[in-house]
Amino acid sequence: MSILNKFSLRGKVIVVTGATGILGKSFVIALAEAGARVAIVGRNAERAAERLASIESLGGEAMVVVADVLNEESMKDARDLILSKWGSIDGLINAAGGNIPGATIGPDQDIFASNVQDTLKAIELNLFGTIVPTHVFGKVMADQGSGSIINIASLSSSQAITRVLGYTVAKNGVVGFTKWMASELALRYGDKLRVNAIAPGVFLTEQNRTLLTNPDGSYTERAQKFVCGTPFSRLGDPEELCGTLVYLLSDAAAFVNGETVYVDGGFNAWSGV
Repeated sequence: MSILNKFSLRGKVIVVTGATGILGKSFVIALAEAGARVAIVGRNAERAAERLASIESLGGEAMVVVADVLNEESMKDARDLILSKWGSIDGLINAAGGNIPGATIGPDQDIFASNVQDTLKAIELNLFGTIVPTHVFGKVMADQGSGSIINIASLSSSQAITRVLGYTVAKNGVVGFTKWMASELALRYGDKLRVNAIAPGVFLTEQNRTLLTNPDGSYTERAQKFVCGTPFSRLGDPEELCGTLVYLLSDAAAFVNGETVYVDGGFNAWSGV
């Protein structure tokens, strides 16, 4: 197989949870462009239909499955629908997650007066929202003897970032889960089953634009701190995650396992000096 063919996802069935989210939108389009058949899994049926229409307009193949990553039975139903249509599952992207407003601790807020239940919800969504789909779809790939799983970590899984306690705890858990599952699956099922993570930097999206930019387009104080800590001196674009995503799913990454790849413009590497 030529090196270019190794990067192709043609014919592979890839499941994307959180596909109705901001990152999920870029992910499903990139996968379709790389030739994959895409299972769009999320809770928002309207957005899922929009993703499907976008893929089909490109001549790609996709299906919508409305399901909840925190509900094991819902994930099993999703698995069965995907298998009934395509017969196999070659990859899983655990893109469901995000922060919860109540779990954000403001600079003027008493840390110990914060709502612990909201923090637990953030941990549940980001960590267990990764573990549950992995157990359901990972079993299919283990039985096949091949597959690639990609979890979504964060800058906060490497360095402490203020305010986002629950998110930070969860993303550290995602990195640990990635290493553990990568090791166990390979030891038990062989070298064709891989688990890795992508840790995005700070990406400017329509969803967070009002938090990161002022009405005149300039960066907010918090956004400017991220920019100043990034050698590229800018925020990222969600599409800049897609090359790493496709690579990790492809045969070109056949010996990459248990890794967390930072796609952050150098933020995690730089000391600031």
